[in-house]
Amino acid sequence: MSFIADRLNRILPSQTIAVTQKARALKAEGRDIISLSAGEPDFDTPDFIKRAAIRAIEAGKTKYTDVPGTLELRKAVAARLNADFDLDYKAEEICVSTGGKQVIYNVMVSTLNAGDEVIIPAPAWVSYPDIVTLADGTPVIVQTDPENGFRLTAEQLRAAITPRTKWLCLNSPCNPTGAAYDEAALKELTDVLLDYPDIWILTDDMYAKLLYDGAVAKTVVQVEPRLRSRTVTMNGVSKAYAMTGWRIGFAAAPVEFTKQLIKLQGQSTSNPCSIAQAAAQEAVSGPQDFISDMVKVYQERRNLVIGMLNDAPGLSCALPEGAFYAFPSIAGVLGKTTKGGRLIDGDEAFVTALLEETGVAAVHGTAFLTPGYFRISYATSTELLVEACTRIQNFCQGLS
Repeated sequence: MSFIADRLNRILPSQTIAVTQKARALKAEGRDIISLSAGEPDFDTPDFIKRAAIRAIEAGKTKYTDVPGTLELRKAVAARLNADFDLDYKAEEICVSTGGKQVIYNVMVSTLNAGDEVIIPAPAWVSYPDIVTLADGTPVIVQTDPENGFRLTAEQLRAAITPRTKWLCLNSPCNPTGAAYDEAALKELTDVLLDYPDIWILTDDMYAKLLYDGAVAKTVVQVEPRLRSRTVTMNGVSKAYAMTGWRIGFAAAPVEFTKQLIKLQGQSTSNPCSIAQAAAQEAVSGPQDFISDMVKVYQERRNLVIGMLNDAPGLSCALPEGAFYAFPSIAGVLGKTTKGGRLIDGDEAFVTALLEETGVAAVHGTAFLTPGYFRISYATSTELLVEACTRIQNFCQGLS
């Protein structure tokens, strides 16, 4: 009899974290490594947010808080969501957790029984299917079409629904593709969901503020208010506020369901860090103009990176609409051999050779449920991005 629970053997370690750790280890050994594997802003947390945390420490706000976060923070989160998306959430509908990942985990563990299905459009963030599996659910992966901008269509959604479907997990802008759903694209999906009153929607809006070319984010409840009673709107401070290490995410959901999230969290982690809560409260209620400054920089980097990737022989990459990732296809290099003698027989072989032969760390597309691609993050300095993309170009030029 195995000592380790069967449920743990059904999942894999996070492959984005694994690549990042490998890159760090190689760098510690003295290798010249440029890591484009982590989904983390290179901007520092703004000073006014850091000062709020310092004030909280000095004021002795170092004790337990309410399990779902302080009332002040939940009010501030509701106000921010309402302002950003023209919604009407109240504090009692908010549960603050230790990062967005815990929100997703809480949602799935609170609702899934063995065999319940969760529709996940792919490419998708690596943790969605494993979290569903841990909760005894069944991930139903729907491969989207690059010709449709990697967006789930109404026809695909309807075809994936079965009597066991309990959730649709929707991420916009998407990690890893940067694809975003505008109002029209969301409306097509919500029209389908209105026909299935037992299906709930988890909308992961973590990158909603990071949209380019003047686009404005939309979310499910905003587009179709009739779905409010069965939608969990997930967001957080990690990406837009450059606060990944502070570990604050939040869910907005109907009161009765929020109580279930709080019940689970109360018997697992309890409240998020009180100091991080104070910082998050300042983030969502304070000045927001710095975000547009970051977005401008990200857009410039996006344009640079996509141009350089498309100049690499055998690679092709669509223009992301949001987030800070590029997801290029390697179709044009499959079957070729690197200067180091490695056969490129798939995306994992590509990124492994890229790291070992050039020092550029990326994540293979299979980790995101879509073989034949790889993901890089352009949330790093322009200088490093130019060097990394030059190495990628030279790597591809050296294939034979």
